[in-house]
Amino acid sequence: MKFKYQARNKSGELQVGNVEAPTKDAAVSVLTSHDLFVLSISSQERRGLEVGVFNFINRVKVKDLMVFMRQLATLIESELPLGNSLKILYEQTKNPILKEAVFQIYQDVESGLSFSQAIERQKPIFSDFFVSMIRSAEVSGRLEQALTFLAAYEEKEAEWKSRIGNAMIYPLVLMGLFVIIGGLMVVLVFPQLETVFTQSNVQMPALTQVVFGIGNFIVSWWWVVLLAIGMVSYTFVDYFKSKEGKAVAGQLLLMMPVFGNLFRKIYITRFAQSFSVLIQGGIPVTQAIEVAGDTIDNVVYREVFIAIAQGVREGALLSQLLGSYEKFFPPMVGQMAAIGETTGRLDDIMLKVANFYEREVNAVMGNLSELIQPILILVMGVLVAILFASILTPIYNLAASFAN
Repeated sequence: MKFKYQARNKSGELQVGNVEAPTKDAAVSVLTSHDLFVLSISSQERRGLEVGVFNFINRVKVKDLMVFMRQLATLIESELPLGNSLKILYEQTKNPILKEAVFQIYQDVESGLSFSQAIERQKPIFSDFFVSMIRSAEVSGRLEQALTFLAAYEEKEAEWKSRIGNAMIYPLVLMGLFVIIGGLMVVLVFPQLETVFTQSNVQMPALTQVVFGIGNFIVSWWWVVLLAIGMVSYTFVDYFKSKEGKAVAGQLLLMMPVFGNLFRKIYITRFAQSFSVLIQGGIPVTQAIEVAGDTIDNVVYREVFIAIAQGVREGALLSQLLGSYEKFFPPMVGQMAAIGETTGRLDDIMLKVANFYEREVNAVMGNLSELIQPILILVMGVLVAILFASILTPIYNLAASFAN
């Protein structure tokens, strides 16, 4: 839970901010441990619709994080103290949630916490991967390089998501138009034709009867249809938010034509790039595997990386474990990892793997629309064929009866 507090430090200065804690007493304990005298504290939890609306309006966008990280890297590279850099960024940050988070980080750093410890307390905004990267950078003394890498990483993620979204606009528009036009035909046109066929005693195929039945049901019970659609949609959304649902969604995504192979390459790129940077920063291999695995938003792949980390912890080689998961990693990944283990240059080799698959991803992204079009044409052709077959067959029978 988040609590808003007012407190004074040893110098008597007034401080106002937020603190994360499971209970109010725990929040007070956290503040007192930082030598603060608490004046007031209140819960800032929001419930229900208010949470969704508030988070949607004031969410921290990827662009805001990129700008923050690049500016902080520039200020630190200019040998400006971290506290002063955070204070400058706080004054010019526009997003209210990020602005509040920067203020809390600044307060924590000034009170003696390390930068990684401070951002770790802002988990909703900064991921475990971000925290681990900063922690390794503090050890190696390369904080500005780590921030620049994180900004580029987020920028690449945003670019890929945007290109996938743009490629999906055309298919979604076509499918939407088909649903609208097909629905109007089934609801408005087909009932009129059914009357003609019935009065002419024309034999209607089973497919035609099913389509006409669907249209009549929608006309008579449209409110039931809307209610059913709403309930089914809610059930599916709720299910795919669960642990089991996320695993099922991850499996389905990997099985999709075109997109399954694309996302495999994206996941390998993310892992190899993150793993390489973490290793360079002095993070142990098992921890680097787990943290790099957390950057992947597919539960199936995350579970694989957890199993690989456990295997390495038990003494197995990373290359052998990668090779044992053939469905998730092409043979080249394990072979390259084996070279890195032999030469002692695992970080450099994995970076080469990341660069190779990044080029592969960019190549697929450039032709994504062309790859989707054959599948779209096939699906649309089948749907149109079903729709017209259901109406043309009885029309043909009607014409034949008149000819006789």
